[in-house]
Amino acid sequence: MEYELGHLDRSALRVGTFDDDDARAYWQSRTPEERLAALEFLRQVIYGYDPLTDRMERVLEVAELRRR
Repeated sequence: MEYELGHLDRSALRVGTFDDDDARAYWQSRTPEERLAALEFLRQVIYGYDPLTDRMERVLEVAELRRR
């Protein structure tokens, strides 16, 4: 099935709230490390992640000093 750019399949979307007692109980039962790992996973999904290309670029610039 082809989708046009910007098309959102609303049948695959589920909106929830933070008032969901089951979700709250689940995340409260997780350790802080597990919660942070889940948050990092979501960040990578949303913003994309490629460990080979997502490093900071090294940029060096040589400036010549003029003598006065």
